[in-house]
Amino acid sequence: MSTELQKPRVVVVGAGWAGLGATYQLVKQGYDVTLLEAGPYPGGLVAGWQTASGKSVEAGIHGFWYPYRNIFALINELDINPFTTWTRSAQYSPAGLEVESPIFQDLPQLPTPLGTFVYTKFQRLPLIDRLSALPLLYAVVDFDNSEAVWHKYDLMTARELFRNYGASTRLYKDAFEPMLLVGLFAPGEQCSAAATLGMLYYFILAHQPDFDVVWCRGTVGEKIFRPWVKKIEKLGGTILPKHRVTDVIVDGGDKVTGVVCGDQVFAADAVVFAVGVTGMKKIVASSPSLQSRAEFRNLHNLGAVDVLATRLWFDRKIDIPRPSNACFGFDATTGWTFFDLNALHDEYKHQEETVVEVDFYHANQFMHLDDEEIIKIVHNYLATCVPGFRQGKVIDRSVVRLGNAVTHFAPGSYRYMLPAKTSLTNVFMSGDWIINRHGSWSQEKAYVTGLEAANLVMAYLGKDEKANILSIAEDEPHIQFARNINQVWRNVNKFCG
Repeated sequence: MSTELQKPRVVVVGAGWAGLGATYQLVKQGYDVTLLEAGPYPGGLVAGWQTASGKSVEAGIHGFWYPYRNIFALINELDINPFTTWTRSAQYSPAGLEVESPIFQDLPQLPTPLGTFVYTKFQRLPLIDRLSALPLLYAVVDFDNSEAVWHKYDLMTARELFRNYGASTRLYKDAFEPMLLVGLFAPGEQCSAAATLGMLYYFILAHQPDFDVVWCRGTVGEKIFRPWVKKIEKLGGTILPKHRVTDVIVDGGDKVTGVVCGDQVFAADAVVFAVGVTGMKKIVASSPSLQSRAEFRNLHNLGAVDVLATRLWFDRKIDIPRPSNACFGFDATTGWTFFDLNALHDEYKHQEETVVEVDFYHANQFMHLDDEEIIKIVHNYLATCVPGFRQGKVIDRSVVRLGNAVTHFAPGSYRYMLPAKTSLTNVFMSGDWIINRHGSWSQEKAYVTGLEAANLVMAYLGKDEKANILSIAEDEPHIQFARNINQVWRNVNKFCG
């Protein structure tokens, strides 16, 4: 028998950040890896595609934040240059410009979170309201990403968190809830306080530069996933789009021996699931083998949020002050963002018309409107933020409805999320909704959990090699000190109690 036939066989399900990350690490170590993707392209929701007229579109725009250390390391390893420079951003309400954010790393470094508050330019939010955030620092210190604090804060809503720690109503409505609407994709009364603290700390409060962001200079599918897929295939990996997993074959104990796609069965010595919550629920719903286990049945208690992604082409140049913008207050429970693609994407840089991407999160009320009605609403909202849009005429557009597209971190959801290891001894989980202790969020978390799953596969199959996972930057000294004191206080209370 040839050495090639003796390679351990690994099946990875889902070709987003987590699935491609796991696959890449495993093929580099010589495993026989088959990556199964339900959609027509590798990349999942961020793959991107072209319209019938040859214009690029994708399912929303995704930023790459300063603390994405592992994704930036991957980009260097692939030797590609997909990103813009660091960009400034703004926030709008129906009253106009509300907030301008600088490039924080270019400014003198102040102890966290002082730099965030000092350098962010609030146009209307009074200082007294901003100062009401100070008591919240205790919750930030208390939230050390441990299992215990996740359970402590997860049953609380984000709205309760901010109210309990004294944040003013104005501060909540004009600052914190807008962050939730575009960061956790839901209003505060529907968001877990634990997820809120994790997201805010990672992106905004841990270190001054963390809110700095770069953007892909085209679709992520074209600029990042395409060269990444080529590298994986060159290393011997097999990537199969249009392969929807419907079941797994269990050997009668706790080991999976095959992954089922309709009439096809892919033999497996180990399996990595790397799909979103909605995709995983669909797999469980069609799989008697997974339904027989409570941990997988309980995934149906998790939810997801609707996203509406639109792209508009206007007949003239419109001056958009900053390339990336978040908006709130137009609809009570919906946040939205808009991006100047002439400034961000190579494809549109020298075009005479203006190309703008507008994405809505928690977009329930828009999903069943027809395209023309949606475009009217989007055009009106844009003109409220940037008056130059009023004179512009829409000459082309794309409307993409993405039902249940992004994870909803609802209060109480933590108990139903899966860790990387499951009760099936050779099945491992990855994705931005998986429990892990790394502390990252969004695309970076998905990628990191893919690397962690690859490491678990290698350990299970008896190989010592591990993917190098860069930890998040250490807490600043004053935060470390405060957390140490808080831990001592916890221990004293536990002992006395």
